[in-house]
Amino acid sequence: MTSTDFTSPVTPGTGWPDDRATPTTPVAHDAEQVRELAASAAPLHELDARVSVCRACPRLVEWREEVAVTKRRAFADEPYWGRPIPGWGDPDPRVLIVGLAPAAHGGNRTGRIFTGDRSGDWLFASLHRVGLAAQATSVHAGDGQRLIGGRMVAAVRCAPPANKPTTEERDTCAPWLEEELRLVLPSVRAIVALGLYGWDATLRTFAALGAKVPRPRPKFGHGVDATLPKPSGGTVHLLGCFHPSQQNTFTGRLTEPMLDTVMARAKEVSDA
Repeated sequence: MTSTDFTSPVTPGTGWPDDRATPTTPVAHDAEQVRELAASAAPLHELDARVSVCRACPRLVEWREEVAVTKRRAFADEPYWGRPIPGWGDPDPRVLIVGLAPAAHGGNRTGRIFTGDRSGDWLFASLHRVGLAAQATSVHAGDGQRLIGGRMVAAVRCAPPANKPTTEERDTCAPWLEEELRLVLPSVRAIVALGLYGWDATLRTFAALGAKVPRPRPKFGHGVDATLPKPSGGTVHLLGCFHPSQQNTFTGRLTEPMLDTVMARAKEVSDA
């Protein structure tokens, strides 16, 4: 558990593990400012900082901060991050994992994508089994977990009510993902899209960056392996994977061997 000496939501620059922001980090308050601040954010750690203080979507800001204050009973004594979640992992990744959005009591609590929730339990265990994560579990920021040649991002950076961002919120947030992919794509060899949402977000982002996305567009499916051209040359494998949500893992739609097969393929491509 992260120290209780933090406010909920966490104030930028107060020492939360991996917090890149400071009290002077510029804040986006609308879609136009997101575009402006994302486009001028390089290097990657400055992009992470700007993402983590974004306030462009009023509904999402209200929700994530309400959750951070009311909390879940099991975490009542813990501070909640309560801010947008930047990408996390290797700054020069060979494998990129694209999800939907942070969980209200997972990433919104811990400040790190897929950390501290059931989906993350499945994901990190699989990544560890195939050699892409240093530990089999990840419970809070600063717990020693490390991705080996990998990075995780979310299409939408704030926890949305009912895990369903609106189309407007998705589009407002899109420049953050576009700039992050622009910065890391030179080293990326495989992208694992978790669910249809992550798959569509990846294809939209490639198109926005000027890549010639195949027509017809590759269709999502678990285990699908599509080749995408990078905007600046070369190709990347886009791998489809059912999202490790409880809806999929509890029903058996996604099993550990199924998840491991996709992650092992990503590791194989990244090592080629």
